[in-house]
Amino acid sequence: MKRLTSYRADLSASFVVFLVAVPLCVGVAVASGVPAELGLITGIVGGLLTGLMPGSSLQVSGPAAGLTVLVLEAVTRYGVEALGILVLASGLLQLVMGALRLGRWFRAISVAVVQGMLAGIGLVIVVGQVYALADAKAPGNGPANIGGLPALVVRTAGSASALCAVAVGVGTILVLVFWPRWRRGARALPAPLAGVLLATAAVWALDLPVARIRVSGLLDAVRLPGLEEAGLLTHPGILGTVVAFTLIASAESLFSAAAVDRLHDGPRTDYDKELIAQGAGNTVCGLLGALPMTAVIVRSAANVRAGARTKASRVLHGAWLLVFAAAFPTVLALVPVAALAGVLVYAGCTLMPVREIAPLWREHRGEAVVLLVTGGAIVVVGMFEGVLVGLLMAVAKAVWETSHVHLEVDDAGGSRPIRVRVVGNATFLRLPRMLDQLDALPPGRAVDLDLTGLRYLDHACQTALASWAEQRRRGLSDLLPA
Repeated sequence: MKRLTSYRADLSASFVVFLVAVPLCVGVAVASGVPAELGLITGIVGGLLTGLMPGSSLQVSGPAAGLTVLVLEAVTRYGVEALGILVLASGLLQLVMGALRLGRWFRAISVAVVQGMLAGIGLVIVVGQVYALADAKAPGNGPANIGGLPALVVRTAGSASALCAVAVGVGTILVLVFWPRWRRGARALPAPLAGVLLATAAVWALDLPVARIRVSGLLDAVRLPGLEEAGLLTHPGILGTVVAFTLIASAESLFSAAAVDRLHDGPRTDYDKELIAQGAGNTVCGLLGALPMTAVIVRSAANVRAGARTKASRVLHGAWLLVFAAAFPTVLALVPVAALAGVLVYAGCTLMPVREIAPLWREHRGEAVVLLVTGGAIVVVGMFEGVLVGLLMAVAKAVWETSHVHLEVDDAGGSRPIRVRVVGNATFLRLPRMLDQLDALPPGRAVDLDLTGLRYLDHACQTALASWAEQRRRGLSDLLPA
């Protein structure tokens, strides 16, 4: 009886996740500059293959908004044909990392870097999809898209069709915001699907002149990578993109796993096995020429909240995606692009930790700076470079904080020695300031230098302090009468 109850819960949850996944799979694909079917293929692989593998029992994998910007850059630079080999190489690298048991080390990445990464991705997605809201094409990278917003507003104001598209997109966003407040409706239909269905119905009923998704058959969208595409892996730029795919997809998946584990009381995630599962999924997605895969917190949370008990729910959601893509592909041709843009604008906004920035600034200002710089760098120079900047800043911040040292000076006056207690971690990074403070002590007085408060003393500081003490003793002996 207990097993039957579990099967029913998993079956019900799989339908909920399927309904959430459809608009997200299609929307991420369209925003990435590839056919909508490639997003569905990634969702299918994420369910049927990754869903069966060990690692995390309840989190759901598929195409994610977090990689949209990077995929679009890669497709624009190298073409859709190169996407398969990029994802394949990334998947193989994830398999190697999982086999080397490196999955757990992703938990050591600074939370500020991850939040900054998500904030930067979210901002780039929002700015890029604002153009899609008006059925316009984005100029290019983050700065170009931001700079082109005034011209977009002018063009949209003078075009009736663009205004119709904006109305459809904004209406979709409003549904996403307010639909969850209607509890009965939210239980019956997930907000993303409700928004897309209502927008599609409105466009069809009013015969609005807005762009719709272009579709082809599921098999027609498959692009197997060949030897010509494999040769691209010799280019340094391609290798950087592969590393970026790997690191971002792995970090997003494993951080999602940690978040999902907090939502349920079931088995905890094995991070190394989960990394292998993600690698296997991306390897197959690469062979099919589809989008890269990550674990997606939106679908995973929907899965847990819908009452899923085992991994059967995520496997079944992949089966429903396959049936939908194979039996009803023409349904996608009815969906307006602006509605999917609205879904992604909303998803991009949820990636930006706006509410956390102010408390973080008050309590951990260094972490807030890392977050803001990481997000800004992603917008200005690109995903891979921005993440590297964030990681370097986090390392520099950690080094700076661990090398913190201060001097406690107790000067009782008179002829008594000045007591100086050195507290913290004395490294070469703080040596100049420490020596300046010691040199500023009143001359002609004995100094009692107490190093018992030091947790760490490197060789450079040890040598410099010994030299300073020797010079101080010499200065005092010179002042004594012969």
